[in-house]
Amino acid sequence: MLRYLPFLLVLALWIYAFIDCLNTPESQVRGLPKVVWVIVILLFGEVLVGPIAWLVAGKARHPAQGGGGSTPSEWHRNHSASPRGNWVAPDDNPDFLRSLKEENKKDEALLKDWEADLRRREEELRRKQENGKNAAGTEGADGTADGPQGKGGHGGPEDTPPAAKD
Repeated sequence: MLRYLPFLLVLALWIYAFIDCLNTPESQVRGLPKVVWVIVILLFGEVLVGPIAWLVAGKARHPAQGGGGSTPSEWHRNHSASPRGNWVAPDDNPDFLRSLKEENKKDEALLKDWEADLRRREEELRRKQENGKNAAGTEGADGTADGPQGKGGHGGPEDTPPAAKD
């Protein structure tokens, strides 16, 4: 298997140089016209002269413009917080973080309103129960008023005393 490795590497370089030459704009081709470079790569590809000549002398290679960086991490560092409107992760976007704070303030205010309304309603219920207890007049040992329907005033099956066992 290893005896095929040199052949595969030569083939891979040959294919890469050929595709790179075809995809390179005419303005970036140096030395010879693009058609001649394709012929040189194809004719001298087996001995690596054509592909290596293309990679060394055939294409004008410029470093990335605008501080692109030679590695992916450098590129991301230079392009992560671009003011040109590129996509920014939500946790790095100040507008998104500001909107979260505003929503949080609105939610807290709504929660406070709900809590105040709940306290008000509970207080009204307490007052109504106290008024009802005062009107009924008697209270049992557990603090519930005895009304016409029995202890607690509900009149359900749980309010009836258990049957005596004979």
